[in-house]
Amino acid sequence: MPTATTTLSSKGQIVIPKEIREALHWEAGTQLTLVSSASGVTLKAIPKKTGRRFADLIGSLKHDGPPLSTEALCQPVEYGADEDMVKGQAR
Repeated sequence: MPTATTTLSSKGQIVIPKEIREALHWEAGTQLTLVSSASGVTLKAIPKKTGRRFADLIGSLKHDGPPLSTEALCQPVEYGADEDMVKGQAR
């Protein structure tokens, strides 16, 4: 990872050098979190939202077999009764 030196402006601003921005893939508009510590400040990029909604995931997991009723899905699971059942591999 490259290192660089920058100077704090009279307005409290800094410029992150181009080689650092390119190495971290930070573009204009990237939101950063500043974490203060005794030794200085750490900058971390806030992960970009993917733009996916929960509704977009419907149908992404496939189930082989007959559909399960809501009642069957809501039944409590008894752990330890049968090791194969716990792993979801009924015989």
